[in-house]
Amino acid sequence: MTSSLIHLAEAQKSAPVTDWAARIGWVVGLLVFIAFVYWLMRQGWKWRGTLQGDLPELPSAPADAGEARLTLSGRYHGSTTAGQWLDRIVARGLGTRSRVELTLTDQGLDVVRPGAASFFVPAAALRGARLDKGIAGKVLTEGGLLIVTWRHGDREIDSGFRSDRAADHAAWVEALNALSTTHTTTTTEHTETEGAR
Repeated sequence: MTSSLIHLAEAQKSAPVTDWAARIGWVVGLLVFIAFVYWLMRQGWKWRGTLQGDLPELPSAPADAGEARLTLSGRYHGSTTAGQWLDRIVARGLGTRSRVELTLTDQGLDVVRPGAASFFVPAAALRGARLDKGIAGKVLTEGGLLIVTWRHGDREIDSGFRSDRAADHAAWVEALNALSTTHTTTTTEHTETEGAR
């Protein structure tokens, strides 16, 4: 009885020996795997940029863009091919998420991105705006994203923005749709007049 109690006490005192070599091996293997996955993602990003190399340079804002109709501070979440919310566009820096300052004027939409490529969408290139819940790599609540559709080169692009004050989105949709409709109507009338001559 006494010997079995002594044996039990000794068994409780002895801790299992840690196999440090095996643990270090697992940690190193996991780090190598994570680095490999990250490398594959970077290669995919570069390949996508190469495939989209035909996208023209992004226009910059004119010296006199006119008086601001609306301004917005928030985040830029990325751009995709219009109507295909998973087909991310990474060329020309459009794939880089960043803070953003938007200014809408009669001339168009000025997109200023600290730390990333800023660009300007002329009024003639605007195709409309809507509220949505997602764009490649970012999903929010219904109506959480302001999606601006615009034409650049031979592509139609959806760009996703989120204001620091989500209540601002509705006014932006209304103003962008009004500007794009007005400009489309004016351009059509001008083309018809030129054709009649």
